[in-house]
Amino acid sequence: MTRRSLAAIFAASVALPLAAQAADLEVTHWWTSGGEAAAVAEFAKAFDATGNKWVDGAIAGSGDTARPIMVSRITGGDPMAATQFNHGRQAEELVAAGLMRNLDDVAKAEDWAKVINPPSLLEGCTLDGHVYCVPVNIHSWQWLWLSNQAFKDAGVAVPANWDELVAAAPALEKAGKVPLAVGQQGWQMSGLFNDLILGLGGKDLYLKVYEDKDADAAGGADMARIFKALGDARSMSKGSNVQNWNEATAMVIAGKAGGQAMGDWAQGEFQLAGQVAGKDYTCLAGLGGAQFITTGGDSFYFPVLKDADKSKAQEVLAEVMLSPETQVAFNLKKGSLPVRGDVDLTTANDCMKKGLAILKEGNVLKSTDELISPDTTTQLNDLMSEFFSGSMAPEDAQKRFADLIANAD
Repeated sequence: MTRRSLAAIFAASVALPLAAQAADLEVTHWWTSGGEAAAVAEFAKAFDATGNKWVDGAIAGSGDTARPIMVSRITGGDPMAATQFNHGRQAEELVAAGLMRNLDDVAKAEDWAKVINPPSLLEGCTLDGHVYCVPVNIHSWQWLWLSNQAFKDAGVAVPANWDELVAAAPALEKAGKVPLAVGQQGWQMSGLFNDLILGLGGKDLYLKVYEDKDADAAGGADMARIFKALGDARSMSKGSNVQNWNEATAMVIAGKAGGQAMGDWAQGEFQLAGQVAGKDYTCLAGLGGAQFITTGGDSFYFPVLKDADKSKAQEVLAEVMLSPETQVAFNLKKGSLPVRGDVDLTTANDCMKKGLAILKEGNVLKSTDELISPDTTTQLNDLMSEFFSGSMAPEDAQKRFADLIANAD
């Protein structure tokens, strides 16, 4: 019997003998914005339909806030049934410590190796030949979201790239707009910085810095251009006095800001507000420059549990999250791309279709979460926070960055 047929039995009748295995599973995550909540509800609905119950364990704040809480619970002997981490290296130590269960049987039965695209997502869930997580989406950072109304009010055309946004900044400021909305959190500023590296510097520079850990490249002339652009971003973001990313997105939606450099999850907020891509807002992949996306995104890991029924229900949840129907429903609301290459997304909006086209071309790179350690990421976030909150010269920030890369792991 396949796991899909098992899920069907659960959904069909809780009176059948197998229904005795139904269980309540606590699932922790940090999806708390309006668009995110609408998306995660699709997971809960699909899992509840199997006769089991999704017990929502949302943790307010960003992943930086939630992850230490999740790790502390798992290592402290109070594990949840499933928990979100980003694709990459964030759960390596938990897996190595034997605190996460492998999903080999589910992955084999559901043929994940053939349906997950790109294959690097499943590779990122695999350690020592065993599969430890379920990748549920592809979130790319490389997007510039623009308010068509803000540029209309300022009397300038909607930019087609980063340089045109910089050129339009004085007109936006004169019209009372913040040219670039940036939430006051290090991870948002690092995301913008990495967008500039790939969008303006291109694939080779991005890989030299983060994959090769090339300190000479990090301190070189090509990166100097990126740090100059980062200085422009700091100037354009003055007056953007919000904390969370979705608050910055709300400024763009309301026409109070010209744009925001943020991942494609921002798309969920535009949709929730009833805005239409191409009409009310414009999305530029790669900041209008290099047409690449990174395979950032979210995966779910399943801590080892002693309860046999809950352990079985974990397998059902893993299957449900990757089912074609759930992948479509979840990702259309999340704004992300599905990890399955065999699903129908004809109802996707213009922005999602741009991402799908880039994915189809194979212009996909590993995210920084996959290329550098959490410790290095924290150091980068700290540097960006210091830069945006003060008057550090771009040249000085670049020297600090080159040292960081020289010691990165």
